[in-house]
Amino acid sequence: MTTQSSQSASQKEDPSSIWTNTTDAKAVADWIDSKETLVLLTHTKPDGDALGSTLALARAINLKRGTTGAVSAAECWYAAPMPEWGAKMAVPTKFRLINPPQPAPAVLDPDGIIICDTGSWSQLAPFKEFLEPRLDKTVIIDHHLQGNSEISTRRLLDTTAAAAVQPTAEVCCHLLGLDNASQLPVDIATPLYVGLATDTGWFKHSNVNGRVMHLAGELLDAGVNHSNLFAMLYQRDRTPRLKLMARALESLEIIKDKNAAIMTLTLEDFKATKAAPGDSGGFVDIPQSIEAIRVVAILNEQHDPEGTFTKISLRSKPTEWDGQPPVDVNAVCQKLGGGGHARASGAKVRHGLEQTKKLLIEALP
Repeated sequence: MTTQSSQSASQKEDPSSIWTNTTDAKAVADWIDSKETLVLLTHTKPDGDALGSTLALARAINLKRGTTGAVSAAECWYAAPMPEWGAKMAVPTKFRLINPPQPAPAVLDPDGIIICDTGSWSQLAPFKEFLEPRLDKTVIIDHHLQGNSEISTRRLLDTTAAAAVQPTAEVCCHLLGLDNASQLPVDIATPLYVGLATDTGWFKHSNVNGRVMHLAGELLDAGVNHSNLFAMLYQRDRTPRLKLMARALESLEIIKDKNAAIMTLTLEDFKATKAAPGDSGGFVDIPQSIEAIRVVAILNEQHDPEGTFTKISLRSKPTEWDGQPPVDVNAVCQKLGGGGHARASGAKVRHGLEQTKKLLIEALP
């Protein structure tokens, strides 16, 4: 994520001008109730949390309004690519898949816009032209440490949450007049569980705490089928993904003085294995099995209308190593124009793989 430059003294006095929480779940639910039509957006290349938060909220809105299908009060827009299982999970919720540089639909002017799991222009690029004239009717629901505050003055930000589905679940309960998430319909609880499980590495990352497990338990009580979801997400790999994984591991480079492991994937790697950009998801977690490794990065060479760039994904272990504290990968990525979380972060760099790798190594503590 991009970070904001230094704030003026006057900006610091105005909570709406800095990346901080400005509302609560009940107020967001009341705001939603005042809108006839809504569009839900999230970051490009949506993951489980992005899909889970938008789908659950859209379903809660449509359930309350009694609308479905083509006449839905709320619909979701996604910028491709999305996971192979994403479209399957989205049905029957109304959604549109936009393939950049295809612009967002201009035929719809909704009464309200809800952005989930991001608040950064860099992750909303395909929607920027659509969003800019409508910022005054936009709400953000997010859990990241950085964002662009000018996108919306209405921000439900919970930076202590492991996933955006946590504050989203609260909004859904307020919308439907429920006491807790265990009372949610299973078709709303299921995408919430997907977001919670995927953003915690299926409950193994350091962001897992009692609050996470409490919500997970409530969603299971609502009827979520944990085993079926795990099979849908993690037990349906295609052969190209495994071939791409082999190339990523073959590229593994250990930076001993940084206790770091770096993998690289070129455009040719994706082409040769017939893999999609999203197929590299999860690769960054594999080298963390090496005891001495404190931080892992995977660098993906990608291409867009502006040319070739490198996407960085960083993960760090939450424990000390040889007296050294855990690496704050959010701070590392901020140096490269990105950001995210202390243990999981990313950046988009307009350089080739080798130059980006050099910049990354220099940024590592």
